[in-house]
Amino acid sequence: MAENPTKNPVGRVVYCPQCEQPLPMDARLCPQCGVDLALLSLLGEKAYLEGVPKYTPIDTTPAWLVPRIGEFLIEQNVISKLQLEEALRQQKARAEHGEDVLLGQTLIQMGFLTRETLDQALTEQIVKLHAAVQESNRTLQQRVHQRTRELRHALQRLTEINQVKANLISNISHELRTPLAHLKGYVELLADGELGALSGEQADALNVMRRATDRLNQLIEDLIEFSTASREGLTLNLEPISVADTAENVIQRSHEKADKAGVQLIADIQGGLPAIRADVERLSWVIYQLVDNGIKFTPTGGSVTIRANSSETGILFEIEDTGIGIPAERIEEIFEPFHQLDGSPTRRHGGTGLGLSLVKLILEAHGSSLDVESEEGSGTRFRFHLLQN
Repeated sequence: MAENPTKNPVGRVVYCPQCEQPLPMDARLCPQCGVDLALLSLLGEKAYLEGVPKYTPIDTTPAWLVPRIGEFLIEQNVISKLQLEEALRQQKARAEHGEDVLLGQTLIQMGFLTRETLDQALTEQIVKLHAAVQESNRTLQQRVHQRTRELRHALQRLTEINQVKANLISNISHELRTPLAHLKGYVELLADGELGALSGEQADALNVMRRATDRLNQLIEDLIEFSTASREGLTLNLEPISVADTAENVIQRSHEKADKAGVQLIADIQGGLPAIRADVERLSWVIYQLVDNGIKFTPTGGSVTIRANSSETGILFEIEDTGIGIPAERIEEIFEPFHQLDGSPTRRHGGTGLGLSLVKLILEAHGSSLDVESEEGSGTRFRFHLLQN
């Protein structure tokens, strides 16, 4: 048995999807069967998502099980097929003259059967209909139970696979931190001249390296944050914060990127806004991420605006850009983890596809939600509401 088996947030041990043995927290390969858990989790998730049972219509309905009255009378040798056809023609002719006459009544009037015979046949048919309804209900219940069991099993297996995937992301992200810290340390030493003087070209190259390591560090932090939130949920440090100060901090952090992209940053913050109760670090990250996203997808000459206005119960935040926009049918896709709308190898915009997923998780932890309005080619507006302190 493996030591320190992985547990999900409710304390259940996570098992290998291949050999079903307990998995240690830091496993990349299953110590029991040696399977590559990263590959297996991806294949397993795909298989389960594609194999979730779908509803199939039940063909044993009462309408199929019980014949119509005319056919039933023929089966009981009460009338002949020719008599039924003649009665149907008579019924149709009378209907064309505005008379609403039942088939049984027509058969009686034409002398093909008596009222007593018809009543007896109808009684037998009702009994059969009742039995057919009961049988159909039993069949439906059996299928519902079967589908429920299949869906529960699929959900359980998918949950376990996602747990394995979250652990892998967390472990890999932490492993990347150490070599990145070494890179950042030596870059800073070079930039400070501690390892000797640099030429102009070397200084420019070093600045490129510094931006690249900063970007890589942010991507790793996003991965760690997402895997932690997926496994354990988010823990917030709630305190009264100033909306104006938070927005100003984001504007200052974003200026360099906006200037380089030729995008104007605009702060439209209502004066005298009351304090709100929030996690200042995480809320700042949310606003920064939305602004950064707007800058990334806004062409040169466009703008990104941060708005904050009071409402009856709190503060309404809006981050609006004049960028490329999002097709209406694909808006929900932007919140899918590790997903980019442009998934081609030649896509222009980088990133892990985790930013908006994390934004959504953080806002939900604050008791809020993120609304999106977008028009392709005309920009996007993100809106969320936080309660007043």
